[in-house]
Amino acid sequence: MHFRAQRKLQGEVSLSDTIETDGGGDALYLLDVVGTDDTMLSDLQDKENRLLIRKLVQQCLTEREADIIRRRYGLDGHTPQTQRQVAARYGISRSYVSRIEKKALEKLEQAMQAHGIS
Repeated sequence: MHFRAQRKLQGEVSLSDTIETDGGGDALYLLDVVGTDDTMLSDLQDKENRLLIRKLVQQCLTEREADIIRRRYGLDGHTPQTQRQVAARYGISRSYVSRIEKKALEKLEQAMQAHGIS
């Protein structure tokens, strides 16, 4: 009986098993290499949210609002820009960029709430 039970456990590995020992005698455990944080589901949710935001930026905003949001927040390969940089690009004041950005973010927030994301 004992040998049969041991054979069933033969393929099992514990996270506290020692992999190797360094020159100083300190043990390296499997847990140190593998880790225990499972972030796969949250990573997938983050990716889905980013895709949805890109889609909403394209669908819910005017072209100008969408471009300003892309530039300000570094979407679609842009590096994030300051309001001053965006204002210079469009030949408008920084405060006007701020108003456009605020209005666009409100539209996006409403659209995201409609999709169940807060």
